[in-house]
Amino acid sequence: MLRVTLRNLLARKVRLVLSAFAIVLGVAFLSGSLIFTDTMGKSFDNIVSGSVSDVSVRLTGLDLGGGFTDAVNIDSRQIPASLVPTLAAAPGVARADGSVDGQGLFVVKKNGKLLGGTGAPTLAFNYSDAPNANGDRSVLIAQGREPSGPGEVAIDEKSATSAGYAIGDTVDMITAGAQPKVEAKLVGYAEFAGGGLAGASLVFFDTSTAQDIFLDGADAFTSIGLTAKPGFSQQQVVDAIEPLLPQDTEAITGKKAAAEIKSIVDTALGFLNTFLLVFAAIALVVGTFLIINTFSILVAQRSRELALLRALGASRRQVTRSVLVEAAVVGLLGSTLGLGLGFGLAAGLRALFANFGLDLTGSPLVFQTSTAVFAYVVGVLVTMFAAYLPARRASRIAPVAAMRDDIALPEGSIRRRLAIGVGLAILGAVLMTTGLMGSGSSGATQVGLGIFAILIAIALMSPVLAVPVLVLMGSVYVRLFGTVGRLATQNSLRNPRRTAATASALMIGLALVTTMSVLGASINKSIDVGVKKEFTSDYLVSNAIGQPFSPTIAGDIKAVDGVRTVAATQLVSAEIDGDRINISAGDSRALGQIFDIDYLTGGPALQDGQLALVQDKADSLGVAVGDTVTLRFAAGTVPLTVSGTYTSTYVVASAITPFSTVAAGKVQRADSTIAVNADDGVDQVALGKRLEAATLAFPTVTVQNQEEFAQAQRSQVDQLLYLIYALLGLAIIIAVLGIVNTLALSVIERTREVGLLRAVGLGRGQLRRMVRLEAIAIAVLGALLGIAAGLLFGIVLQQAVADQGITDLAIPWTRLAVFVIVAGLVGVLAAVLPARRAAKLNVLRAITTE
Repeated sequence: MLRVTLRNLLARKVRLVLSAFAIVLGVAFLSGSLIFTDTMGKSFDNIVSGSVSDVSVRLTGLDLGGGFTDAVNIDSRQIPASLVPTLAAAPGVARADGSVDGQGLFVVKKNGKLLGGTGAPTLAFNYSDAPNANGDRSVLIAQGREPSGPGEVAIDEKSATSAGYAIGDTVDMITAGAQPKVEAKLVGYAEFAGGGLAGASLVFFDTSTAQDIFLDGADAFTSIGLTAKPGFSQQQVVDAIEPLLPQDTEAITGKKAAAEIKSIVDTALGFLNTFLLVFAAIALVVGTFLIINTFSILVAQRSRELALLRALGASRRQVTRSVLVEAAVVGLLGSTLGLGLGFGLAAGLRALFANFGLDLTGSPLVFQTSTAVFAYVVGVLVTMFAAYLPARRASRIAPVAAMRDDIALPEGSIRRRLAIGVGLAILGAVLMTTGLMGSGSSGATQVGLGIFAILIAIALMSPVLAVPVLVLMGSVYVRLFGTVGRLATQNSLRNPRRTAATASALMIGLALVTTMSVLGASINKSIDVGVKKEFTSDYLVSNAIGQPFSPTIAGDIKAVDGVRTVAATQLVSAEIDGDRINISAGDSRALGQIFDIDYLTGGPALQDGQLALVQDKADSLGVAVGDTVTLRFAAGTVPLTVSGTYTSTYVVASAITPFSTVAAGKVQRADSTIAVNADDGVDQVALGKRLEAATLAFPTVTVQNQEEFAQAQRSQVDQLLYLIYALLGLAIIIAVLGIVNTLALSVIERTREVGLLRAVGLGRGQLRRMVRLEAIAIAVLGALLGIAAGLLFGIVLQQAVADQGITDLAIPWTRLAVFVIVAGLVGVLAAVLPARRAAKLNVLRAITTE
């Protein structure tokens, strides 16, 4: 039986190529995602290992691994420089080096635009020749020299080249602090000892200059790195210096610091890996439909051969195993090719993410044994799972009954599929209903499970759902193409299970595309409605990527002729009873003059020590006006009195508080937005030009009116949609291959029939047209089922997230119509090779084919 199976594989290798190709694409996406994220992880590990010292003294509350994570706020606390010599004299300490870690700095290119801005940040420090935990220098000067005085800077060579600078040039920089503009001469190219920067920019000043820029000139540091003497462990040094540390500081070993940073990186990579693997899973699911269909057709075509094997003594189990062995070989071949293609895909992902600021082009791709094992296990198991049902069907072929040419699917099988499909549809409807009635992650999970159940239900019921659609299309075919149209319709209806299974692969891809289209259109409509309703300022000055900018810019805007009111806000983050909350800090009176904030209790006149909460957040915290809440920042806690509540709005965060709260929380002042209203009678266009002129020296900020702001928000949504479309495109490609494969196998199966049609006068052009019409019917069926399902899922998801700000439903009818038209064109393209093969068949040889 094994020899027979291998001979069958060799005899039918062409028929199985497309099935293997489906596994190739799915495994390529899977392995490429793993290789890419492993490469990212290795790159960050090298950076950390090359920059961490033996022991680090830092401010408390910055436990990046498991405690309070403060990604929005810039801590304004400092460590006095006088602590450095004290620690250097401690037992076991070879040297102590103060470090100034600057945040909010951007390099301005020679063309006046920002370098980077998205993706990896700009890392700014004071230069030091201190060693890392490995004993090597943490920072290397690859060319030139280190900065040694005011007005000098060292930058990594790749960033300097990208910005158009060379050694000797004057570099322009922008900061988020009180010193908004910095100019310095480029004196050297610097790099971390650990290697690549993963797209980040590296900037070094001398210590005094770094203190002037980031610490307002204070003789202080943000952290201190210690080098242990030979014979002393990192923990022994920590134990020796702890009694010397002032309040609000702590000492940790380099090993712990590296572990904390690695934990953050692993978490971020975990989200990215999950995001990419979801699309790989979708591609594999679609490929499963292709494989099921292919093996079902092959088993049907080989019914006489399998019956003969049964008659010669082969058992049912042997027949089943023979089909599964074929599937295993296909899976192994597909996984091997997919693993190789995965390297190319990982390189493509590396190039794609480089455009978003995460540049790994300087890092070699990392291939781990676990990636190969996972790829082979998934590829082979998916293929064998898909082939199991056809294998069972093959084992049930009766030796005598299978000698006939009739291999039609028994009706009972369709009835069973319909019953199971209806049951799953009911279950999915119940899950979605209960999910919509629920809240939080549990409700969203139930909605997701309901969508999955209904998607599978539609696939199971598709043989029944396909019939009326195909009949309707057949009536159109007959009117337009006459006999050829009637033949194409009859061929599509001959085996609705096969037609529907092929269409289901396309249906899954288009259902997800339609779902995202509806959700994206709803988000954009909600943005437009919200902006028109709540964007009552004439202009908004903000950072396009959400980064803070210098508070001195607000003063420049106030001085612009024609400006009446300016309201600057700073977005800060804190915790209340362990619950993370985003807060808009600012002048509440100025905010009230510009924005129509609907206060339900209290009013806009907040005093120092007060906080206004959005009503939903107040309800979830169980607090009301007059109650005291405690905000937890990295530096400590700040008690505030609730002075009012307001309805949810786009223009401010979940809470409003005066700037004094920012100072109390030891958070550096930096603005996030500046709302501007014009004087009465001022020309809006002219004012906009004056505002742009006032901010021209600061490429970190943009000036937008209502329509420009809404367009910027819609643009971000559309970019995400296009990325998702591109990732789902792999599943669509596999579905198209399924149509090609089904038609090709169908032509082989109907060789005698094709010969008879040609013999009675059907021309080659008519035959090609018939095959094309079959392909169009399959593609349009998949499109209609997918769009119908996607509409349902999109509407349900919009309702599920309505409380998250997506309040308005929008259905992109034009885009959906384009999907149907494109599906028809895809059908035409998918039919090219099968139609050409059918037209080239020799008539006499085809008629005599058994």
